[in-house]
Amino acid sequence: MQLNPEILQKLITILGSSYVFIDEETRNHYGHDETEDYIFPPNVVVKPANAREISEILKISNEYKIPTTPIGARTGLSGGSLSIYEGIGLSLERLNKILDIDEKNLQVIVEPAVITQVLREAVAEKGLFYPPDPSSQGSCWIGGNVAENAGGARAVKYGVTKDYVLNLEVVLPNGEIIWTGANTLKNSTGYNFTQLMVGSEGTLGIITKIVLKLIPKVTHNVLMLVPFYKANQACEAVSAIFRAGIIPSALEFMERDAIDWTLKYNENINIKVKDSIEAHLLIEVDGNYPEILMLEAEKILSVVEQFEIDEVLFADTEDEKTALWKMRRSVAEAVKANSIYKEEDTVVPRYELPKLLSGIKEIGNKYGFKSVCYGHAGDGNLHVNIIKGEMTDDNWQTQVPLGIREIFELTVSLKGTLSGEHGIGYVQKNFMDIAFSKTHLELMSRIKSVFDFNNILNPGKIFPDDI
Repeated sequence: MQLNPEILQKLITILGSSYVFIDEETRNHYGHDETEDYIFPPNVVVKPANAREISEILKISNEYKIPTTPIGARTGLSGGSLSIYEGIGLSLERLNKILDIDEKNLQVIVEPAVITQVLREAVAEKGLFYPPDPSSQGSCWIGGNVAENAGGARAVKYGVTKDYVLNLEVVLPNGEIIWTGANTLKNSTGYNFTQLMVGSEGTLGIITKIVLKLIPKVTHNVLMLVPFYKANQACEAVSAIFRAGIIPSALEFMERDAIDWTLKYNENINIKVKDSIEAHLLIEVDGNYPEILMLEAEKILSVVEQFEIDEVLFADTEDEKTALWKMRRSVAEAVKANSIYKEEDTVVPRYELPKLLSGIKEIGNKYGFKSVCYGHAGDGNLHVNIIKGEMTDDNWQTQVPLGIREIFELTVSLKGTLSGEHGIGYVQKNFMDIAFSKTHLELMSRIKSVFDFNNILNPGKIFPDDI
């Protein structure tokens, strides 16, 4: 579509010419995220500074029925911030302040463009802890974390983003500004609009302020890397650890290729892996009493020793812990640097992980693709990277989607679902029929239409094309 000069002038009147962009370079820059190689430039990029300006922009969008896509840090993996119908690309980058750290009530009020790691470090200086820690925490924004209900390594013990969101300031698609709840730990007053917004992927409103719950910072942790000779046994060990009565603060799975590619990508990480090792578990326990943590670590060791493992590496220093976490957090970048790929974000009950991993490999053999798997095993959340490698372009376009559909069918048959933390967005929407009935999807669509009756806000996301 084309935006006429009248609309552009109205946007300039609201924002000033310095924050309205129609040049090709800027539009292309804001037309992609980390989802494969997709690029969908908007017709215009706007950069509002506050909720009032966003409200005025959305009033124009509604009047002229202009597709409007909220754009965050563009670190997403499901195409949620892609302007697939062009229109207005609404960047939230100027809303980047931590407004208040309330040490008395253990809360923080923050704008959406604050980098997640910056937020975590700021509250840590006050002796407080914001646990959700997605692998991209050094670059992703807290607003995107709320929109996608992001998790991270420590979700296994502490929960995901939704467990910390108390209240939200939201600009609705018609331009109205509301607060969704209250800054309280308990709230059973009417429908829970706050949690409806969490994970809604920018389709119901634009989040402009976020009130988050904090907890006291823990002071100690123990980190170990456990090499397994058989990848399926690594998956089996995950459930066994929990059944032994231990709740780790992190429990991460990495199969062999993930580690090999990461070590090549980060040559300064010095970890030796024997040829016969198929997978690793990275396991952390944390708390305030070192003696208790050592007892928990010993109990974990007694569990994993029931499987075929090599020598367990305990990280004795902060540098060693940093190196191990850098290895884990670099896997996605290493895979991307190695090959064209598609990443799926499956999640199942953790006891079903061995069946999921075996099934993924069988499906890959059937359709002729290789997969590299890693993820938050403690949550049953397995990231499946499908590698193009030597596949022909034709097979990549025709066979891989069939294999992905079978992977999702397997996942749902194991009582799991399509995404644990990356969201549905643009790339997974046509698989939603696997997880949801027509009734489910129609209910979701009706909710969308109540909030966004002109379907101007992030259209073309979440819902299958035939809904």
